[in-house]
Amino acid sequence: MDIVTFRLHEQTKGFCDIIDITPKVRKALGEAGLRNGLASLFVSGSTAALTTVEFEPGLVEDLGELFERLIPSDRRYHHDDRWGDDNGFSHLRASLVGPSLQVPVADGELALGTWQQIVLADFDNRARSREIVVQFMGGG
Repeated sequence: MDIVTFRLHEQTKGFCDIIDITPKVRKALGEAGLRNGLASLFVSGSTAALTTVEFEPGLVEDLGELFERLIPSDRRYHHDDRWGDDNGFSHLRASLVGPSLQVPVADGELALGTWQQIVLADFDNRARSREIVVQFMGGG
């Protein structure tokens, strides 16, 4: 079994910035030459997450509203009291979604549904430079 590692980079705006990274992952898969196996993705940092969605403006807006209802950005959190950076909400949101994702690879393609894209969600309260580690495991 081969393991090939790529590091993708994204500049984000924070505050539930959701970015479709599927094209970059597909490009890396093509460069890796993997035919069958697994794509494993991990975002470094405790205020960002990875998931899949139908990446369209209405759903992106719905997701932002959902996170604001579940974990409001305008209240105080214990983390804010300890560190004074006022981003406790972003840590909680990222913990809820999670930093990693696995996608099967079959016949050289990501096994995503027709309307399913891989997205990076940046929940921090400021713009960030994000790194996503992508490992392809399997064979050609």
